[in-house]
Amino acid sequence: MMTNLFSVFDPATSFYNLSLNWISTMLGLFMIPYSMWLIPSRNFLLWNNVMMMLHKEFKTLIGYKDINKGSTFIFISLFSIIMFNNFLGLFPYIFTSTSHMTMTLSLALPLWLSFMIFGWINNTQHMFAHLVPQGTPPVLMPFMVCIETISNMIRPGTLAVRLAANMIAGHLLLTLLGNTGPSLSLSILMILIITQIALLVLESAVAIIQSYVFAVLSTLYSSEVN
Repeated sequence: MMTNLFSVFDPATSFYNLSLNWISTMLGLFMIPYSMWLIPSRNFLLWNNVMMMLHKEFKTLIGYKDINKGSTFIFISLFSIIMFNNFLGLFPYIFTSTSHMTMTLSLALPLWLSFMIFGWINNTQHMFAHLVPQGTPPVLMPFMVCIETISNMIRPGTLAVRLAANMIAGHLLLTLLGNTGPSLSLSILMILIITQIALLVLESAVAIIQSYVFAVLSTLYSSEVN
């Protein structure tokens, strides 16, 4: 029995007090080598096209300079690991690590801190200029500095909460609808199965969209410190 509504997302499987559920975070790495057996395989070509498209887009967002060569691959890797984990969570009995703040905040906070440290050390004047938007009246400048500072400080939190909340919401809805199945009649059960399939398709789209949003926002935050 579930002790509470969210116990299905609790990493409770353990072996000698070692949590096994978080091992699912590394399962995506096992999907990469098999695409290299037959080159050029369809999977390899598809993934290569996705990576090139993301590289071009992130390169535009960052504002490509000599100092930024290769920096797009950080965000492509970020997109890949989040998308793998989001998709794996849709399979039965696989723990969704991206539905926990432990995982999402561990990705967002170090990125944001590194951007801030780099920006304030190397481009201090540019960082101060970001605190007051262009065209702000002198009277409102103190308020704008406070607002911009707060909005900057909550960025890692919003990144982490957005991803975790979107992952948990869909999985929770699927779990709640699935638990009502045994008590339903056959005709209503067929409607429930169709609804579950539709929600699963929606969750597949959300898995890609949320990983893309996380990577793009991280890219935009990095472009502001240059």
